[in-house]
Amino acid sequence: MDVTVIGIAGGTSSGKSTLVDLFKQKFGDRVAVISQDAYYQGFHDVPIAKRRKLNYDHPEAFDLDLMVEAVTRLKSGKPAEIPVYNFVDFCREAKTVSLEPRQIVLCEGLLVLWYEPLRRLFDLKLFVDEDSDLRLIRRIRRDLNERGRSLDSVLNQYEATVKPMHEQFILPSKRYADIILPVGVSNKPGTGILLNHLQGIIDARREK
Repeated sequence: MDVTVIGIAGGTSSGKSTLVDLFKQKFGDRVAVISQDAYYQGFHDVPIAKRRKLNYDHPEAFDLDLMVEAVTRLKSGKPAEIPVYNFVDFCREAKTVSLEPRQIVLCEGLLVLWYEPLRRLFDLKLFVDEDSDLRLIRRIRRDLNERGRSLDSVLNQYEATVKPMHEQFILPSKRYADIILPVGVSNKPGTGILLNHLQGIIDARREK
């Protein structure tokens, strides 16, 4: 199987997952998705009170080499076992989820363009660029509604680690992108070009 791997980076709540959903709606089961969020370190030996205060936006918070192994397997047409991370307990679970390779593998996350061994695996590199105020609003809504956080904890984390790490690691990785997509899926001309490009890849392989 010919597999095209696309890296999708951007700041917190920039619209990476929404872009992934758009690709999935268009191409269905021809798309597989691997998220960097699944690759947080286990932190099993750290008390939960300390886990809540860790810097989850620093590269060291992730097992990026394990992610490289999974993307490498998928690109070579082999299934990969994907970790499951619990965002309420701040801990990786013991179980994994098996992911089968597809024609297109979308690899999304904060630092997927920052980490060079991972970046080398991508056939196309995207950076979703969104207004910082809007990203903060989205993050607050997500963490309150989906991850059981308090407003104070979200704001404190954003000020202490999320914003500094964005400026130090994530934003500079934009220079590695082949395509920068301002305002995410709201950029209809940009998303249209991307969808047409992927359709062209699929059509070309169908003709082989």
